[in-house]
Amino acid sequence: CSVLGRRTLRRQISVFHTLSARMAPSRISALAKHVRAPQQEVDIEDLAKRAWPDASAASSCSGSSGSCGSCGEGGGGGLEVVPVAAAVPKPRPEDVKLPEIKNAEDYLASLRNRDVSVIVLGEVVKNFVDHPLVWPSVNCVAETYRLGSDDPELGTAIGFSGYRVSRFLHIAESAQDLVKQGLMQRELGRRTGSCFQRCVGMDASNAVWGTTYDIDQKHGTKYHERFRNFIAMCQSKNLVLGGAMT
Repeated sequence: CSVLGRRTLRRQISVFHTLSARMAPSRISALAKHVRAPQQEVDIEDLAKRAWPDASAASSCSGSSGSCGSCGEGGGGGLEVVPVAAAVPKPRPEDVKLPEIKNAEDYLASLRNRDVSVIVLGEVVKNFVDHPLVWPSVNCVAETYRLGSDDPELGTAIGFSGYRVSRFLHIAESAQDLVKQGLMQRELGRRTGSCFQRCVGMDASNAVWGTTYDIDQKHGTKYHERFRNFIAMCQSKNLVLGGAMT
């Protein structure tokens, strides 16, 4: 019985090694294909049609059916939605301004010039930027600025304030902006293999932008005006906005 058991175990191990040898290359190929930068131009219109198949019908809605709640007509009771591109005129190329933090070197210098004491494992650290436990995270955020220098079309955008800023600070104005956000995040994931700590801030900014506008339209408040001023200040400095998740 024990001899038979050992033979069975050896056969199982042999089969396992054979399957592992066959599966390993395919797994590596799949991973490489996933992280490789896209080789062809993204068809924005095709992505939009697949994401919102009824968009063409919604955009031509006249409100006569009384069932549309997205355009605010026909008794649907929806809120008026004004896209950023329509609400804020785009600056001319010669009028585009550069922010205080223009690249990764500026970002690192801005951290080193702060009068901040950081406690790491019970030790007070003055030069926290270069601390071996802190530097990897700092370097990942700095990579978001390096991408902006290496590929401005992907890593930056012209904000509503007229400044060319990191795309993480940009309020999306079109489906193409949203696609570029995803491509930017994929490229940074490929570069860093880590969290670059700006995705939640970008998503939250875009969500709060639209939410405050809707609240103001309904209640006559000025949340959107204040938030818009805040984002304009952030864009003028090209700051990092972070969101906390638990």
